[in-house]
Amino acid sequence: MTYKVIVDDKYDITKLVETITLKDSLDQIAYQANIRLAVSASSGLPAISPGMAVRISGVPFGEKSMVYLLHPAVIWEAESSNSGTKRLSLTVYDRMIYLEKSEDEFLFPKDQTAVQRLKAYAKEWKIPLATLPEIKTKLGKAVYRSQTIFSMIFADLKETAKSGGDMYHPRMMPGGLQLFKVGSNTKVHALDRLIDLTQMRTLEGAVTKVKVMAASESGGSGKEVPSKVLAIEQSDTEQLGTLQKLIEDDQVKTAAAAKKLAKSKLTGIQETFTISAPDINTIRAGDAVMLKGLKLIVMSVSRDLSAGPGTMTLELGTAELVKRRFYLE
Repeated sequence: MTYKVIVDDKYDITKLVETITLKDSLDQIAYQANIRLAVSASSGLPAISPGMAVRISGVPFGEKSMVYLLHPAVIWEAESSNSGTKRLSLTVYDRMIYLEKSEDEFLFPKDQTAVQRLKAYAKEWKIPLATLPEIKTKLGKAVYRSQTIFSMIFADLKETAKSGGDMYHPRMMPGGLQLFKVGSNTKVHALDRLIDLTQMRTLEGAVTKVKVMAASESGGSGKEVPSKVLAIEQSDTEQLGTLQKLIEDDQVKTAAAAKKLAKSKLTGIQETFTISAPDINTIRAGDAVMLKGLKLIVMSVSRDLSAGPGTMTLELGTAELVKRRFYLE
């Protein structure tokens, strides 16, 4: 096992580990691990219970020293079974899980940035922050009532991208919660030791015609009237057929803004890549990688660290696809 698992900051349970899997994706906020332990009477395993701290370390590809891969993290579930050999299965999340499972309400004025709002969430939940980027994109007024902090953060990040800003994804790191700019990793790994490669091309999710509508209003007599069309844009309808999307956005006030929004929603054939390869354990969702000369973004990663260096499965897409799928909907 080229990994180390420490529980409660003092118990090294690495020798008891049979399997470790890790999962990370752009549509989840917390990095997840599943750990299965083989436990004997002589193993000296302390009582394990949800709420205990845990960290996983490993040696990055091409290096010699261990680094934290999942830290700070918490045991969320512990399930034991006994069919001759006692096994303990642990479900572990980084500590952003508390933002995913907790609800609150926040009222924000307009002209704040996603960073300013993240600081407000973190202060309320006593979550340390890493160095945060300077995001200048200003957001509209927000009224968040009875929803998870997770959904509020993603609403802020989506609005940032919709308003012309960069795409960001929250990550819990040893130094605190950070906002990672998608595709900004300094070390871009070339994926050239593939076990398997699947390329998917589909019209599912394609949009070839967009209508942007004004917010619905009733006529003066109280009767319902058709919505006003602010803009219509289309592309590739002759080749791909008409796949129309209607958008009603009360923040769009002008025809020029509606036209820009409509164009941003046009999408052709959706193309994704799924690869299996020897694990590069520092690759996270949101990272850029190179595949056959193409620079792609990791939309999800799952890794199996059960044997030797382990294997990983990545779902990849272009930056444009990532923006449409995760930030413009």
